[in-house]
Amino acid sequence: MKQKLREIWHWIDDRTGITEIAGPLLKHLVPPDSGWMYVFGSATLACFILQVITGVALALIYQPTSDNAYASLQYISHEAFLGGLLRGIHYFGASAMILLIGLHMIRVFVLAAYKYPREMSWLSGIVLLGLTIVMGFTGQLLRWDNNGVWSAVVAAEQMGRFPVIGKSLAHFILGGDTIGGATLSRFFAIHVFLIPALIFGMLGFHIFLVFRNGISEPPKSGRPVVKSRYREWYNGMLKEKGIPFWPDAAWRDLIFGILVVFAILALAAIFGAPELGAPPSPADINTNPRPDWYLLWVFALFALMPRAIESYFIVFAPLAAGIILILLPFVFGSGERSPSRRPWSVALVLMIVMVVGILWGEGKKASWSPRFDTKLLPAEVIGAEDSSVVAGGMLFYKKGCQYCHSISGHGGIRGPDLTFIGDELDEETLTIRVVNGAENMPAFGGILSKKELSDLIAFLKSRKEKTEEQ
Repeated sequence: MKQKLREIWHWIDDRTGITEIAGPLLKHLVPPDSGWMYVFGSATLACFILQVITGVALALIYQPTSDNAYASLQYISHEAFLGGLLRGIHYFGASAMILLIGLHMIRVFVLAAYKYPREMSWLSGIVLLGLTIVMGFTGQLLRWDNNGVWSAVVAAEQMGRFPVIGKSLAHFILGGDTIGGATLSRFFAIHVFLIPALIFGMLGFHIFLVFRNGISEPPKSGRPVVKSRYREWYNGMLKEKGIPFWPDAAWRDLIFGILVVFAILALAAIFGAPELGAPPSPADINTNPRPDWYLLWVFALFALMPRAIESYFIVFAPLAAGIILILLPFVFGSGERSPSRRPWSVALVLMIVMVVGILWGEGKKASWSPRFDTKLLPAEVIGAEDSSVVAGGMLFYKKGCQYCHSISGHGGIRGPDLTFIGDELDEETLTIRVVNGAENMPAFGGILSKKELSDLIAFLKSRKEKTEEQ
């Protein structure tokens, strides 16, 4: 049997030349000390392959029409054989891919692997990062729930602020003047066909550059990159000390890639894909669209910055960031690569990670947004002794006060915590505040009857610390 299989393989290899093509690629020499810091790129590739496989499987069932998309995803999630697991793998695979490509870019930046002669590797990596983020964002709309639909609307509104081309960008994103079936079809085509095709092409170019210029050697303090001598030195180092990529170096990539895939499978099996929100409805204003975690910090940044500078930031911040990233390998294309000689690069990365982490935490809390999913206060929190207090507790929820104000840990956090408001304000002040409103708080005088106002004030007056202790 083994002999027969060997004969079949020899026949295939003789007709296709696989060994002649793949052999030199797998055996190409790499620097001897390439350690675990170099595994993020190959792990990102493994995630992308996983995304393609699961994406094709999902596309066989998913129906990209405004009438059927939501129902088809519900069917995939809850009825199709292993459908929920498949969605989970696709969801966590996307998150892993973005996380790993980010780590890969950080490694390249900190170790200055963008310097001569690998400038094009850096630029192609920037394009791949952008394409990966766009693929993640377009996938969010394909869920076709309230969150995904309104997120696309918000994105179109932001793009509409660009001078000259803003309206055209917004029109392109929505596939028209308003969101609808054309939007879904456009996002589906971009997510399933255009972006993967561009990633495949750019990946091929990126990997070709690895073979063309070699992977960067681990940096050493006092060994700067000198353009006139670097290639000669690098090729001589490989001849003297280089090791074949397979299997001497590739085993780390293989092990780490397998661990990443298993982690994705485990997360999908344990947690599954996130549940869909409510079906999209243009009439539903009680929604708080939020992007997936990797864009949550951007969501927080725009929410926290003053509105007066928001339009300028949307236009100039991405432009400035793009110019800096593009010029980096040309301005700093030679010189020291060791982080010990370039402490500013480490400090910059730490600062960016810290800022993004803080913004991500704020985006997770979303303290500026009402919480429309809050539930009616428990009976033990409202208190059942007084009928006016009970009625007021019901009104506190029905009139939307609870969306922004928290009581005993229940409700939103946009407005002040009212757990002990009865100790802080008297009845007259409470009445004036409710009737006339305040900063960022609507006036309720015109929508509450005298009885409702009385009950609501009775409920707020009962919010005292001694009541909480009882």
